[in-house]
Amino acid sequence: MRIGFLGYGEAGRAFHEGLTRPDLSVLAYDHALRGQANGDMRAAMTERGAAVVETAGELATADWIFSAVTADQSLAAVADLASHLRRGHLLIDINSVSPERKRATASLVARSGADYLDMAVMAPVHPRRHATPVLIAGPLAEPLLPKLTALGFCAEIAGPTIGAATAIKMVRSLFVKGLEALTVETLLSAQASGCYDYVLASLSSSYPGLNWPDFAAYQFERTLRHGERRAAEMRESAETLAALGLQGTLADEIADVQAAMGQCGLGAETDLHDVVKASLKKRMS
Repeated sequence: MRIGFLGYGEAGRAFHEGLTRPDLSVLAYDHALRGQANGDMRAAMTERGAAVVETAGELATADWIFSAVTADQSLAAVADLASHLRRGHLLIDINSVSPERKRATASLVARSGADYLDMAVMAPVHPRRHATPVLIAGPLAEPLLPKLTALGFCAEIAGPTIGAATAIKMVRSLFVKGLEALTVETLLSAQASGCYDYVLASLSSSYPGLNWPDFAAYQFERTLRHGERRAAEMRESAETLAALGLQGTLADEIADVQAAMGQCGLGAETDLHDVVKASLKKRMS
């Protein structure tokens, strides 16, 4: 069996690492192969045993293709591939995008005669890699479940309709990424106003179950390391909420915080207060 990865960032690499087995061969393509990060991306692929292909269309020699790009590129990336797909191909869309985006992508794939599966990754991909809990949805979810399970996936069916899995992810992400943004902005504001110690002590007392300050340190780490990717996901969450007639602007504000943190470029600080101070300095510059 041949598996292809359209996009080879954190999720693609983690899935590949988990799927390393003698009966599988892996192809990989990422648009970074065309840019300044070409060398690093090519090395990441070859180090993990992937055959590097130079265009998205060359992935069509694989049986299953995982689409694992950034949220804002999910439709465009598949558009580059779709004309090369044929009956018998399966595109598994693991991108964190709105239900409408997944349905639009599925429509592109269907025109070629290929199959499509909506997959939502419901937890960080490390340390479990491809065994991270996922939800799957669409007409093929039920027949594909045993095949995914045999490969070591921890999958659960969200429903027979494309978009059902990602809808759960988008709604849940509003809380998860929103809690990160709320924590970050609270502590940055506390530092800026000179009441950091008091606010942190008060939150620790009011919400001891969150295990402060470790909880806050983790929230900062996630936004600083993945903020730009999370921001793109929250834009999709905003689209999801707006389509439901709800307040999509909340998700947009969360996206703004995530993006600002992702652009800070920090990494050396380990103490929470040092991270807060350094983040504030970057945000205010």
